[in-house]
Amino acid sequence: MLVRARGLVAWAGRLAAAGLMLTGLGEARAADVRVLTAGAMEPVVLEMVPAFEKLTGHKVLVANDTAGRLKTRIGGGEVVDVAIITSRIVDELIGEGKLAEGSRVNLAKVGIGVAVRAGAPLPDIATVESLKHALVTAKSVAYIDPKSGGSSGIYFDGLLERLGIAGDVRPKARLKAGGHVAELVASGEADLAVHQISEIVPVKGVTFVGPLPQEVQNYTTYTAGLGAAALDATAARALIETLASPSALPVLKSRGMEKP
Repeated sequence: MLVRARGLVAWAGRLAAAGLMLTGLGEARAADVRVLTAGAMEPVVLEMVPAFEKLTGHKVLVANDTAGRLKTRIGGGEVVDVAIITSRIVDELIGEGKLAEGSRVNLAKVGIGVAVRAGAPLPDIATVESLKHALVTAKSVAYIDPKSGGSSGIYFDGLLERLGIAGDVRPKARLKAGGHVAELVASGEADLAVHQISEIVPVKGVTFVGPLPQEVQNYTTYTAGLGAAALDATAARALIETLASPSALPVLKSRGMEKP
């Protein structure tokens, strides 16, 4: 994401105020910092990267995938400097020696919400029973394909079982392997979209109805870990510190996320 020059100056000022002006950064060798991130965190990373690059001289290379596929890629030997995935998977990769011991830092958490096409009536999802009714009566429901490894899709598919409505909803499901599920609502391919709130907020042509009821809500915590084979661990740690700093809070809030 491009950030205006004025915005870059403001970011740099906030990063400096947060104590992230590392000694000798101006003299340090510029490095490429390879980042693999879960899709929900990608917009946050991309928004903060320009200021980090301007401040440090490093170049950040960002790629995203579902949490499950990131685990497979990194576990299979793909080299990464910074991984941003769910806490459980980061811990598993640390246990496997793929991410560095003691490097994990929680960055953000986000809940699951519901979206409809802009202008459509808003369903009542305030209670578990009203949510069930909305899901059962909708002509089609879009969510992440659990087989793709997306955390929200895995949770929601299991929730359908617990609510006893899997037989009603699965036959009319519109599954997406990754990306923004709400796009299927915007295009008219589905009536409802169930996805992480941060993945609903940026989609044009949809209305965010609200979060799942607290009794069935599921929060995903996104955690950063340093690659065990990071080429420049100092540069990678500096990026993690930036993403965990107070400077990230307004970015997280604008994306429907919060500090963990």
